[in-house]
This record gives sequence, C-alpha cells and structure tokens, in this order.
Amino acid sequence: SSSEHKLSFRKSKEVCLSYIQDAMLQKQWKRAAEFLTFYIESLEKDFSTQYVGPSEMIWRIGTEILCHHSHSSMKEFSSFIEQMKAFGVKRYLKICLEHAFHLLCNGLIDEAYQNLSLAESWRYGEQTAIQDKEMKLIQAYRGLLDYYSWSKQKNILLEHGHDGFEDLSVEQEMHSCFRKAALNLKEIIKIPGVWDLFVKCYVDLLEFYGDHNEARQVLNEYAYNSKFPANPNAHVYLYQFLKRHGDSKKSLISVLKV
Repeated sequence: SSSEHKLSFRKSKEVCLSYIQDAMLQKQWKRAAEFLTFYIESLEKDFSTQYVGPSEMIWRIGTEILCHHSHSSMKEFSSFIEQMKAFGVKRYLKICLEHAFHLLCNGLIDEAYQNLSLAESWRYGEQTAIQDKEMKLIQAYRGLLDYYSWSKQKNILLEHGHDGFEDLSVEQEMHSCFRKAALNLKEIIKIPGVWDLFVKCYVDLLEFYGDHNEARQVLNEYAYNSKFPANPNAHVYLYQFLKRHGDSKKSLISVLKV
C-alpha cells in the first residue's frame, strides 16, 4: 500500500543517512560517497506522491565528501555545486559564497571573483531579508578581492616607482580596484557585526590615500557604536591607528582601558 511504501521509504532513508554519517565520522570518504549516491538515487526512484527535492543536507554532505575524497577534482566539485545552485533557489547565494571560499582555498582567485560577480547579478522573485543579507556578504567578499588586487598593484608600483607608461597603467588599474573595494567594504561595515578583516582593509585603503579623518571615524564607530557586538579587536585597531598618527599617550591609554 501507499502508506506502507512511505513508511518503508522513510526508514530506508534514515538508515542510509546513518551509514553516511558513520562513514564520514570515520573519514571513509569513498564509502560515504557510495551511500550518498544510493541515497540520491532512492529519492529519484521514490514513487510516493510527495515530492522530495535536493535538500540542504545533500549539498552539505556532498560538499564535505568532495572536499576530502582522494579522487575528486575541482571540475567534479564545481559540477556538483552548479547542480546544487540550479536546484536550490532559496540557497543560491549561500552556495555561491561557499563555492567562492572553496575556490579561494585552492588558489583560484580569478574564478572566485567571477563566481561572486555572477552571484551579485542574480535575481529571483522578490528579494527577502535573508537574501538581502547574503547579497551584502557576496558584495563584501568581492570587495575584499578587489582590495587584494589593489594591494598587488600598489606593491608593483612601490617596487618599480614611476618610470614610464607601464606604471601609469598599473596606477590606473590600482585606482579602479580602490574604488570598487572601497564602495563594497564601506557598505558592509555599516551593518552591526564583527567585520575585523573588512575594517582593516578599508582603513588601509583610506590611509594610503591620506583620508585619515574618515579612517579615524570608521574605527571610532566600530569600537564605540553600542549596536555593534563587544569586540576587543576594534579597540586594538583604533589604538594602533592613533599610535601611527602620533596621538597623545593619554588618548592611547584611554582606548586600551575600554
């Protein structure tokens, strides 16, 4: 009967998931991959009336297995992720962000940047509050990669100096990266939260171009705005900034006392 089939199917799924969990805990990635394949195939062959789409669980488990499986490649990982993006509209931005992290961990910076840029242009229906937050994270990490590019161009310029047309093109590229990075980093650090890396990068940009007042304002806001979580690092960054710019010992100590 239909009810017996549903009960049997549910029990089979639970058993299969427990096998996957056991294999993953023992770091038996090949075995875990085989059970996950069976699990997905069983979902596809389920003839009950209830539709079971690819859940977040499949995305999470599959990602973990592919990250550790000895025979998996970046091509296979990206193929799996693209499938998860296609099926999981509500999770699309989150998957894009984690895909970018994986690319970065494997040194594929340009691919990660392209991935974030595509995600930023993605739209589906009316944007929810959760999607809005995820989109801001996408933009923030793209800003971080723009900062990385700016830093590389800056180091080239400082190393070789101003000696010709080639340096002019490097400087133009550097300023372009600065504008894109500053725009996105400035937006993310307005949201209450812990944004240490983003704040440090944004302040570095401002200081390089001599905008010390804006940098001081950003660090004061990050350290003293009551809407932000208590964060000792925020006061350390402010202290380091004040020390670099020769503030009095009294003001330095007052920052550290907090």
